[in-house]
Amino acid sequence: MQILRYGSVGPQVSLAQLGLRRSGYLADAPDGIFGSVTRSAVQAFQKSMELAGDGVVGPRTWNALEPWLTGSRKVAVRQGDSFYRLAQRYGISVRRLEAANPEADPLNLRPGQKLTVPLPFPVVPGDVPFSSTVLRYCVRGLQARYPFISVGSVGSSVRGTPLRLLQIGRGARKVLYTGAHHANEWITAVLLMQYLERYAEALVLEGEIGGFPALAVSASAALSLVPMVDPDGVDLVTGELGPGTQAYFSALSMNGAAEGFPRNWKANIRGVDLNLQYPAGWEEAKRIKFAQGYTAPGPRDYVGPEPLSEPESRALYAFTRRLDPCLVLAYHTQGEVIYWKYLDREPPGARELAGEFSRLSGYAPENTPEGSAYAGYKDWFILEYDRPGFTIEAGRGTNPLPLSQLPEMLRSNTGILTSGQMSAAVSCSAEGSRAGIT
Repeated sequence: MQILRYGSVGPQVSLAQLGLRRSGYLADAPDGIFGSVTRSAVQAFQKSMELAGDGVVGPRTWNALEPWLTGSRKVAVRQGDSFYRLAQRYGISVRRLEAANPEADPLNLRPGQKLTVPLPFPVVPGDVPFSSTVLRYCVRGLQARYPFISVGSVGSSVRGTPLRLLQIGRGARKVLYTGAHHANEWITAVLLMQYLERYAEALVLEGEIGGFPALAVSASAALSLVPMVDPDGVDLVTGELGPGTQAYFSALSMNGAAEGFPRNWKANIRGVDLNLQYPAGWEEAKRIKFAQGYTAPGPRDYVGPEPLSEPESRALYAFTRRLDPCLVLAYHTQGEVIYWKYLDREPPGARELAGEFSRLSGYAPENTPEGSAYAGYKDWFILEYDRPGFTIEAGRGTNPLPLSQLPEMLRSNTGILTSGQMSAAVSCSAEGSRAGIT
C-alpha cells in the first residue's frame, strides 16, 4: 500500500477516505484528493487508535483502517457474553454473527475467544474506483462474513496479480460469470461483487434474490465468479498504476495518438484485447481488426500474436475447461443488449434463455455485429461446448461508465444473474463439486 499524505491523489486516497467515512471520521464522499479535511480526519482516527497523529497514512494506519475496508473485525469474548449480547453490542443480527463464526459454539463461548464481528455496512463499495487492491479487500471481507464463499484464483495477470475466483452454491448445475475482460469496463467487476454480496446475505437471512428463495438458488447451482479478468488494465484505467510506474509509461508508449489515456484503455497491460483472444474464428478477427488499423499492441482491438497469447485469457480458458460449466455470462458495458449466438450457432436452450433475460432486464437480444463476431470468450464457449453463452452489455454511454449507473445496472441484472442459475433451459448435467481453486 502507498504511503499517503497531504497532496496525495488517486484511488488509494479514495480507499483510505472510504475507511475513514465508514469509521465515522470523514463526512464527505471519497474524491481521491488528500486535502486538509482528509488530513484532519486521519489525525482524529489515529488518535482514537492510539497512533501517532501525524496525518500520514502509513503501514500502521492502513492496518488500523482494515476493519472498515473489509467490513469485519476480530473481537475477544468477555465473561458472560452470548451471541445475543455481542449482536446487541455491535448493532448486528445474531444470524449475521452466527454466519461469520460457523465453528463457534454459541452455548460455550470462552472469555478471550476471538470471533469475527461483521460491521454494519456492505463490504463492496459503490462509491470508489475499483482496482485490484479494492477487489482484494472485498474478497477478504466477503469470505470473513460468509465463510461458505470459497475464494482463490484461476491464474495470474501479466504483472502477477491474481485473477480472483469466488464460488458459492452447492447445486449440480455449474455456471460461470466473468467481468472486466476490458479494462475500461471495470464497473462490471463491482456489479458482480455486489450481486454476490446480496446473494450471500439472502442466504444468511433466508431471503430472496432475483425473485427466488436464496436457499433454492444455492441448492440448484454452483456459481463461480471471476469478476476482474484484466486487473492490470483496470489498475491502469483507475489510477492504481499511475505516472510514477513503468507499466504506465509502457502503456503510454503503446497508446500513440489515441485520445483519453488512460481512461479509454481497453486492453491488458501488454496492449492485447483479451476478448479477441479465444480460438473461435481468431484468424477472421485478426483480418477484420488489422483492416481497421489495429495491427500492434495498443489501447484496444489488437488480437495479439496468436490465440491465448496472454496469461489472463489462457487462465480463463483453462479454468473453463476444468470447470465444464453449463452456462457462462461475460459482462461488458455497451448498449444494454444481450448477445447470445456465435455466428449461426444456437445452443439448445439459448433462445429461450435470451428471451427470459430480456424480460427480466429490458435488454434486447441481438446478433453480435460482424466486426466483433469472432474470438470472444462467449464465442469460444458456444463453439466448444454447444451450451448457452452470453455477452451481457450492461449500461449505456462512454466507457468507463460512471458509478452513478451502478444501482440501476444491479437492478436490471439481478434477475439475469439469478435466472442463469435457476432456469430449466440450463439443463446440462454436471458431476462432482467445485473445481479450479488455486
